[in-house]
Amino acid sequence: MQKDIFDRLAKSKFRSRFKLTFKDKEYVRQKGMPEIRRHAEDFIARRLAPAFIENDGKQTPMRNHPVFIAQHATGCCCRQCLGKWHNIPSGVTLTAAQQKDIVDLIMAWIEKQMAEN
Repeated sequence: MQKDIFDRLAKSKFRSRFKLTFKDKEYVRQKGMPEIRRHAEDFIARRLAPAFIENDGKQTPMRNHPVFIAQHATGCCCRQCLGKWHNIPSGVTLTAAQQKDIVDLIMAWIEKQMAEN
């Protein structure tokens, strides 16, 4: 499943331009992947999982945290993008399984970025 979405995202000029900076990678190294996962779980639960988000489409900054960058790179930044890239409709609360799948995808993207020099 992840390979398919990564292949589709790679064809998007907008999505494929997102990369972790040296500073982002240092932050990941300093915090460790378990802590970054906790951040991702928290961000998804608070900023993406609710059925209705007051500022949907603007709730995920474009920088300042590796998870935010990964959300944009993976099409998990707002409910509209979740619908387009992952066929998850707006207007319904994300299930625990959907939230886990999103976090897993974000973490897989971050792991790929960390492996690149």
